[in-house]
Amino acid sequence: MNSKTITEARQMLGEHFGAKAANIYTPFPREIFKKYDVKRGLRNDDGTGVVAGLTAVGSVNGYYIEDGEKIPMEGHLRYRGYDILDLVRNCEKENRFGFEEVVYLLLFGDLPEKGELENFSKLIGKMRTLPHGFAEDMILKAPSTNIMNKMARSVLAFYSYDGNPDDLSLGNILRQSVELIARLPVTAAYGYQAKNHYYEGGSLYLHTPQPDLSTAENLLFMLRPDNKYTREEAEMLDLMLMVHAEHGGGNNSAFTARVVSSSGTDTYSAVAAAIGSLKGPKHGGANAKVMGMMEEIKANVKDWKDEGEVSDYLVKILKKDAFDRSGLIYGMGHAIYTYSDPRCVLLKEKASQLVGLKPEFEDEYNLYCLIERLTPALFAEVRHNSKVMCANVDMYSGFVYKMLGIPSDMYTPLFAISRIAGWSAHILEEVQGGARIIRPAYKSISKSKEYIKLEDR
Repeated sequence: MNSKTITEARQMLGEHFGAKAANIYTPFPREIFKKYDVKRGLRNDDGTGVVAGLTAVGSVNGYYIEDGEKIPMEGHLRYRGYDILDLVRNCEKENRFGFEEVVYLLLFGDLPEKGELENFSKLIGKMRTLPHGFAEDMILKAPSTNIMNKMARSVLAFYSYDGNPDDLSLGNILRQSVELIARLPVTAAYGYQAKNHYYEGGSLYLHTPQPDLSTAENLLFMLRPDNKYTREEAEMLDLMLMVHAEHGGGNNSAFTARVVSSSGTDTYSAVAAAIGSLKGPKHGGANAKVMGMMEEIKANVKDWKDEGEVSDYLVKILKKDAFDRSGLIYGMGHAIYTYSDPRCVLLKEKASQLVGLKPEFEDEYNLYCLIERLTPALFAEVRHNSKVMCANVDMYSGFVYKMLGIPSDMYTPLFAISRIAGWSAHILEEVQGGARIIRPAYKSISKSKEYIKLEDR
């Protein structure tokens, strides 16, 4: 079949059958969900999540329930019981990178001793090397315009290079997890370099990962043509990796990993599915959405310091008259956090410090802060909704990446590079302790029909 025939077939599918299907796949009225007591998005009417499982990996707290009422509180994020603020602050005091320690904590349940951390970091360093021919065959020969899809394809391809891919024993899944945690940054960096070369005409740089560098240092080393970076830049990226590593079992990608793992499939399939989930703009892809929204605001608001002018444009976004017409101000609000998102608190603090080193970003940083301050009241006014709202981690993450000179194509992949630590722990927990396939019920609202013979239709 020639390319012209394929193009015509695709056009028919998109136009004729697409129009036909549009009459079937229409949104269900909100009332019908209430009629059958269906929890849309597995969420209760008050916004709390439907409890679908147990986990000891991470905990996310942004409210508490008292006398049946949801009470807002300052946000807390804990990895295996340890507060993320404590983990970050202590690594800063000791002037060391912390992502590898977070990976160890999530996988093995407790903080490593000094010797354990050194050995584990060396182990990750040794495992960064991709299988022979992998970069050429799996990345360069089939470059993708989207790095997340390239990462998912690479993860699935690792299955073919594993001599024991389907063994679900604890030791084997741990081995696979550490290998994937070590290799994912390399596949992302090479995937970006391939896209930049084949689709955008840039030079092709494939730098060999260095075993003695941290994950954050290696990422900057592989992404930059000259391999150069500052200690402050590496520390900033390390913080980003630390705060994105885990967020409880209910977030969409971790839940995806658990659902897929509960079927008894292999580790690579579960991780690839989680990457697909994280790619979505309602999940990990939200940081790219924030950046797109900010570019539009900057282009249409003449005075970034004028609260009235900024407010007017935010109202346009909320009324679905601007940006993507979704009515969402990306980077604001969260399913769990109310008064504060601890990850955002850390990133905003670091962003302020980084602006001190890069003063050319000061006006833009102040615009972010202004939007964060104005949005809750505007949301309440436009939506007639008194929901307590704070900035979430996506508000400042893309901006920090921008200040670090990291290309926008890598924003969400960096999220995945970090979050695979949490996914791995959830996969291990599900396989070892779940013991039952996750299979919720869907209420069918279709009516029975009699079959009609072809000649009578």
